[in-house]
Amino acid sequence: MRPVANSGPVRLRLEISYDGTDFSGWAMQPARRTVAGDLTGALQILLRHPVRLVVAGRTDAGVHAVGQVAHVDVDPAALSALAPRRPATGRPDEPHRDPPAALAGLLRRLAGVLAPDVRVRDVQVAPDGFDARFSALRRHYRYRIGTAGWGVEPADRRFVLARSRSLDVEAMSLAAAALPGLRDFAAFCRPREGATTVRELQGLTVTRSGDEVRVDVVADAFCHSMVRALVGSLLTVGELRAPVSRPRSLLDARLRSSEIHVVPAHGLTLLAVDYPPDDELAARAQQARSRRID
Repeated sequence: MRPVANSGPVRLRLEISYDGTDFSGWAMQPARRTVAGDLTGALQILLRHPVRLVVAGRTDAGVHAVGQVAHVDVDPAALSALAPRRPATGRPDEPHRDPPAALAGLLRRLAGVLAPDVRVRDVQVAPDGFDARFSALRRHYRYRIGTAGWGVEPADRRFVLARSRSLDVEAMSLAAAALPGLRDFAAFCRPREGATTVRELQGLTVTRSGDEVRVDVVADAFCHSMVRALVGSLLTVGELRAPVSRPRSLLDARLRSSEIHVVPAHGLTLLAVDYPPDDELAARAQQARSRRID
């Protein structure tokens, strides 16, 4: 790990998990509890200066994460002050100021300040050129659907949609196979003024594990409600309420349709974010900024 600089801010990479049930999404909102709000507040308490979090993917209200990534620029002196104190020659109260000790101190203190439904799992000094949002190559999401007639396990109720009916996974898979590519996903996105709806859907697969059906979605980025709208369109196929060709025909129409049902948020989890090698991070960020800013 690179040493923490003596002057100028140091950029940290944070790996984050959260149960999204009681959050109004990632982005900070007045008078609402959000993941960014909780994390920003905790960091500012510990570092004693304002911070701004940049996240790989802003999740909607109720969506969970086990592999979220964010970055934050911090004052190196404030970071060093969080290193645990231990005896040193002639200075028994002198703090250890090496980067690993400071990062470990921050991580441990975050665990004590944050609520149990959000955890920072790792903190590292970010490589040069790293941007949590724009350096990312792809995001991985999974939507879980329970099909047992008795519902889902109580321990899973916050993370699995109980459908309590059989699904034709083969038909869903055939429908999903027609959707990946660099396309305009306007039919599956809630419109935002000035924002593009062009995305590169890199993978869309449907699998069954016992009574659970899983839809795994991979893309360079997602627009608002895109994953849940895609899953909703596949569900109508799996329940034999629409032909296999329907999701692709809706995509080609490029118009938001009442035929597209957006499934509830609680079945969706951000699994991971992929980044290029360290020496390609800055170039990737520049490429992403020039292609799409939304």
